[in-house]
Amino acid sequence: MATVSIKKESIDFLKVLSKNNNRDWFTEHKHHYTKAHENIIGFADALLIEMNKHDHIETLSGKKSLHRIYKDVRFSKDKTPYNPRWSGGFKRATKKLRGGYYYNIAPGNSFVSGGFWGPVPNDLQRIREDIDLNYDGWRKLFSDKTMVKTFGEMVGEQLSSAPRGYAKDHPAIDLLRYKQFRVRHNFTDKEVLSADFVYNVNDTFKKMRPFFNYISEVLTTDANGVSVI
Repeated sequence: MATVSIKKESIDFLKVLSKNNNRDWFTEHKHHYTKAHENIIGFADALLIEMNKHDHIETLSGKKSLHRIYKDVRFSKDKTPYNPRWSGGFKRATKKLRGGYYYNIAPGNSFVSGGFWGPVPNDLQRIREDIDLNYDGWRKLFSDKTMVKTFGEMVGEQLSSAPRGYAKDHPAIDLLRYKQFRVRHNFTDKEVLSADFVYNVNDTFKKMRPFFNYISEVLTTDANGVSVI
């Protein structure tokens, strides 16, 4: 499959949509949306092919990875009907491979992210248990030169104080307070439009693997290292 680049027109559509975020305008320009949408599907398909060379992805196609541009405004104060961005996610296959990949393409706000957005209570408890017992390993993981250069620090929602059962002066309280465990890398608009963007995104996703592999090991074993899968 030939490499698919993101076209300038696909980004320009988002810019204009941001200024005309209403149904009448969108209906009138639906053909522009369709053309841009097909371009992004092609990009996502090409990205999925690259990712399956080094990981096992459950998501079946680039199209299935894409999030809808139509917003659910029922519970939102912002009633504009469309999301002026192209975004999507890829899920890793099997219960042993944890973590998810996410991409967001928008003028001035393009990035990829990966990790664990909403761990179920048992998973969150197990992660915190591992941080408590092995925080030196977590420090080592996130001080790796490639991780620091590519992602900086871990990001995600945090508690305002210590989680139940842990002291406020715990030596890893900064890690224990996390409710989400993610990394993120930003891209410029110029990078998004480059011919090798699909490879750059794939390479960035690949650099998340030590993080994914570590937490996958944690979530599929107990505190004694015995498999629970």
